[in-house]
Amino acid sequence: MNKNIYKFQLSTKEKQAFVNIDSYLEDALEQSGVKDGMMVVYCPHTTSAITINENADPDVKTDLKLGLNETFPNKAEYIHMEGNSDGHMKSSVVGASETLIISDGELIFGTWQSVYFCEFDGPRRRTFHVKIIEG
Repeated sequence: MNKNIYKFQLSTKEKQAFVNIDSYLEDALEQSGVKDGMMVVYCPHTTSAITINENADPDVKTDLKLGLNETFPNKAEYIHMEGNSDGHMKSSVVGASETLIISDGELIFGTWQSVYFCEFDGPRRRTFHVKIIEG
């Protein structure tokens, strides 16, 4: 039985983007009715990821893009023939999932934190999954 498993889709508009998905997570939490437990957010794509980072200053997302592009440039001499090796590397470094704590029916975040779907090979139609565990 797939109790408390939610599947969401979104569309990205750029090659590299950080999309705030807090509203999706809040919807899943509300639907679940869980008051205390854990939430796992998982991305099943090899050129995208999930991360937690600052939500107040949009320059943080710009700086993340700049830093990742400097570390893993798109035009390097990669061997992978699809031309998206930089996306695979960024995805591996950032990670496929994040785990959040649920307390008193609320997700616990730091003051400036949000959850982001990270696109590294867009624009694309993407999927992510949310699993809520009570307890």
